[in-house]
Amino acid sequence: MDRSSLFQLIQEQLDPEHTGFIPVENFTSLVEHHELRLDPSKLEMLFALVHSNEEGQVCYRELIELMSSKRSSSFRRAIASGRRTLQRDILLDEAGLGVYKRFVRYVAYEILPCESHRRWYFHQNHLCPPPVFMAVITIIQIIVFMCYGVMLNKWVLQTYQPEFMKSPLVYHPGHRAQVWRFLSYMFMHVGLEQLGFNALLQLMIGVPLEMVHGIMRISLLYMAGVVAGSLTVSITDMRAPVVGGSGGVYALCSAHLANVVMNWAGMRCPYKLLRMILALVCMSSEVGRAVWLRFSPPLPSSGPQPSFMAHLSGAVVGISMGLLILRNYEENLQGQCSWWVIIFAFITFLLFAIFWNIFAYELLGVQIPPAP
Repeated sequence: MDRSSLFQLIQEQLDPEHTGFIPVENFTSLVEHHELRLDPSKLEMLFALVHSNEEGQVCYRELIELMSSKRSSSFRRAIASGRRTLQRDILLDEAGLGVYKRFVRYVAYEILPCESHRRWYFHQNHLCPPPVFMAVITIIQIIVFMCYGVMLNKWVLQTYQPEFMKSPLVYHPGHRAQVWRFLSYMFMHVGLEQLGFNALLQLMIGVPLEMVHGIMRISLLYMAGVVAGSLTVSITDMRAPVVGGSGGVYALCSAHLANVVMNWAGMRCPYKLLRMILALVCMSSEVGRAVWLRFSPPLPSSGPQPSFMAHLSGAVVGISMGLLILRNYEENLQGQCSWWVIIFAFITFLLFAIFWNIFAYELLGVQIPPAP
């Protein structure tokens, strides 16, 4: 029996008057005496939702939402009660899985802190849509870097080449009226070391996050980090250009690391403490390298070197907006007050940054380096 037939049967037999509610006893009897083609984890969640109802009835709308895998409050309640009613075996005990399913299981244990969440994701994952956003961004960044590397015949410290800074993709304060630069700078990189660091983190952390939380949420988080990075530089380091996707990368990494810390007991990824330390050391080293290049460049240059403030602002975006996105797996963000508070704060920052870029440079008399 498919889902549409089941929905029709439920409504006709158990809710003929269209009251919107179904008695728990009747629904349980229906499920037990009809063959359902549902994922095991979803079926267990349905029973958990049914048996946890204190009023002896099930809301028909919430039942449809849960079976349709929609992000809703019914999922949260089913998960909460499912922790008590689900079987105690874990995904790691399942044998005979194919390569893809083993990879999905690995991703579930890397990203999700709750066993019931992991089982839900494992059984409902169909790789549709595939995690293409982070892969496409990384491929474009590599192609752009290789093009400029061949053109300049230089693969490290490319920002010291005047032709590099003339690129229409680089954010430069002298070209801040060209608004696309506040976003397009993420495709340019200082050199091979920065590109390698960003590409590695985007693939190792960004792709699993996108597999679990979807392209819309992860692309929003990444782009918010990128935009916040360039706008923060235009406010705090007004003479400096910006290159690299570090704002978006640090938004992803800080959100994931914060989520791991806040759910430390539930995370089952191996060597999590060692990996946390290594991630923090690598991120701190990257920031330190950016600070060094900004204030103590190893070679003479014609103007200020790219700012490091995009790294820090990306981390702030990840801890604020990103942490909420990652903590609320399969729930509707639009229905949460905290989500709108963060969105309001981000929009307020955007408006302030726009007015700052329009008026502050002239009012403060900032001496901007000549635009390349």
